[in-house]
Amino acid sequence: MNNLVKKVLENGGNIIPLIIPSEFTNGTGLTNPSILVDGDKILVNLRHVQYTLYHTNGKFENRWGPLSYLNPENDITLRTTNYYCEILDNKVARYNKVDTSAFDIEPVWEFIGLEDARLVKWNNKLYLSGVRRDVKPNGEGRMELSELEIGFDYVKEISRFRIPAPIDNKSYCEKNWMPILDIPYHYIKWTNPTEVVKVNPIDKTSKQIYLGEPYYSKRDIRGGSQVIPIEDYYIAITHEVNLWKNKNKNKMARYYHRIVVWDKQWNVIKTSDEFSFMTGMIEFSCGMAKYKENILITFGYEDNAAYLLTIPKEYFLKLCKLN
Repeated sequence: MNNLVKKVLENGGNIIPLIIPSEFTNGTGLTNPSILVDGDKILVNLRHVQYTLYHTNGKFENRWGPLSYLNPENDITLRTTNYYCEILDNKVARYNKVDTSAFDIEPVWEFIGLEDARLVKWNNKLYLSGVRRDVKPNGEGRMELSELEIGFDYVKEISRFRIPAPIDNKSYCEKNWMPILDIPYHYIKWTNPTEVVKVNPIDKTSKQIYLGEPYYSKRDIRGGSQVIPIEDYYIAITHEVNLWKNKNKNKMARYYHRIVVWDKQWNVIKTSDEFSFMTGMIEFSCGMAKYKENILITFGYEDNAAYLLTIPKEYFLKLCKLN
């Protein structure tokens, strides 16, 4: 499916951009939002990347190739800050930059900040969980779990847990673990084969508690949204990437997505057809939630725009091949 958004709009859905005032971003990218329904509130984490991505299909390359990061001249790092938002009447009604100053150290690598953070509420605590790569000089990435305190006019990080990889903590970069919303401190670390990991923020450990059987797929199936319960299933949006080099040996990439459905024993029982959201080459989803009779999906487009897509539940189940 080459344009999911078009299909959703044709089947009773809706899409809105997620925007905060440009004085906070200086015109650089807002992308890869996450979403969580908490009671009657719709919460969003909005990632600000402090660059503008120029990505072409190869026809109009600049001197740096088809994929270029356009940074402020006084800061050429790939720096992420996060904004806690609340959605009301189809727009961003509240936004606060997440204050991480209590736990930040001087960065020692060029990817700075908590990237692609998913919102999750476990044991009545609100967390962001994403990858951080700025604390090791080689850019080693680990998932982190950051607890948030929400005040009247502020949002701040009040604890931070850097999660070790289970079994063998020598891997280079752990990222895109998908939080399981209704099982506290559990993630799907890998989709094919399905690997479920439990983390312990008290003793700072993680352990593998389930490893399924691999199945055929033409690409690696990587993490995306949170894992949400719907009816008798667990469902998440995953992503896949085609990577290649053009005739000038420059890196090229195209992202694809699909919906994966597990039973309650973590057997994969359905996968949707692969799709793009809006035919972009770089698109990414790290948020999905149930809200009334709809499924809400958040995604980023070319690292430069963020959207909230509302899908009627019946049409979503059709996409999942469940009806």
